[in-house]
Amino acid sequence: MKNNVKMHRAIVGITQQNLAEKIGVSRQTINAIEGGKYVPSTVLSLKIARVFEKSMEELFSLEDSD
Repeated sequence: MKNNVKMHRAIVGITQQNLAEKIGVSRQTINAIEGGKYVPSTVLSLKIARVFEKSMEELFSLEDSD
């Protein structure tokens, strides 16, 4: 799964730690999501999308290999 979390986080101007605190996970989880090492659950994806006031589709997309 491909994601644009890092880009949207930069646009809004919040750190990984700030985002993690807003959605109730660790900074390491945000780092793993941004790096493509961890695919978040639907609930976690929705929480992230809510922070950025975006749809899940604007933040996450399937790659051909998915």
